[in-house]
Amino acid sequence: LGAARRARLPPGEMGWPLVGGMWAFLRAFKSGKPDAFIASFVWRFGRTGVYRSFMFSSPTVLVTTAEGCKQVLMDDDAFVTGWPKATVALVGPRSFVAMPYDEHRRIRKLTAAPINGFDALTGYLPFIDRTVTSSLRAWADHGGSVEFLTELRRMTFKIIVQIFLGGADQATTRALERSYTELNYGMRAMAINLPGFAYRGALRARRRLVAVLQGVLDERRAARAKGVSGGGVDMMDRLIEAQDERGRRLDDDEIIDVLVMYLNAGHESSGHITMWATVFLQENPDMFARAKAEQEAIMRSIPSSQQGLTLRDFRKMEYLSQVIDETLRLVNISFVSFRQATRDVFVNGYLIPKGWKVQLWYRSVHMDPQVYPDPTKFDPSRWEGHSPRAGTFL
Repeated sequence: LGAARRARLPPGEMGWPLVGGMWAFLRAFKSGKPDAFIASFVWRFGRTGVYRSFMFSSPTVLVTTAEGCKQVLMDDDAFVTGWPKATVALVGPRSFVAMPYDEHRRIRKLTAAPINGFDALTGYLPFIDRTVTSSLRAWADHGGSVEFLTELRRMTFKIIVQIFLGGADQATTRALERSYTELNYGMRAMAINLPGFAYRGALRARRRLVAVLQGVLDERRAARAKGVSGGGVDMMDRLIEAQDERGRRLDDDEIIDVLVMYLNAGHESSGHITMWATVFLQENPDMFARAKAEQEAIMRSIPSSQQGLTLRDFRKMEYLSQVIDETLRLVNISFVSFRQATRDVFVNGYLIPKGWKVQLWYRSVHMDPQVYPDPTKFDPSRWEGHSPRAGTFL
């Protein structure tokens, strides 16, 4: 970098050769005290909001303030996605984690309406309603204890498979579910492809996932060639049909990588957040009673002629929304995201050199007492009438 540029780097240390700060990072998370990693930088170097280290095999700047995160996220000229090699290899080089900006925007636009649009959500609600109800009954009828997170992930996976693959058969669903469990162990691991390391097992899991999805895709293409319709249209159908203004269609690799990404994001985070929201409500009986009373009031307001819940009913769930936002703040599943500098750029007065990786520590923002008073306390009421400033709720 040269002496002048080195002098403008954030404080920090690059750690051991090759390993860098990864041992400290992994030790903090294995200990159940994830904030200890960033806390060690603050204790040694002060509250500068940006620090340098060597993470996931790259020189990296850690950004831990709301203003810094906002700057990096909003500046698409100075920063592009910069996920670790392990994540790109496992989710796929044609997925959002590695796409150029223009392609990312095109695919996101293509897939957003079928997932989040009013018509799409209205169509998904009856299946979600039935799946949750049948799952609760099955757990109640089990006769003993159940492993709650495992069952929640199974339930959310069933829902996401319905949305993206039109409800694949049970054998396909189970094969996908097993592979995703193994894939997630290696998602943020060090990219060490040796026996016994999580990354190696995750690579195997990805190959199995690709094989299953390719099989479903081949069946769809063959059926379409024969003019056979499977009934409803799911996300795979929409991706097969999609074409840009020049008539270019997505190839199989693009479709599979987008599906690998969405299927994983759609069930893993949902299952974990549902678990934590349940835990927090169990630990706070007064909040549980208030959330339950709101639900019962909504149920009483539903006319007898209505089948199941509607989006109008969901919009009445004001307190439950506060519970969910507070859960997302306190237990952010995406605790960190990754960018890469395309040119020399300054954040908080410190240099991020061109080509360096940037880690945005959302969790540090959410646990900052200057942003959220008493941050370790679970307090849904902090969201009552509160609209968070840009960059403070990530």
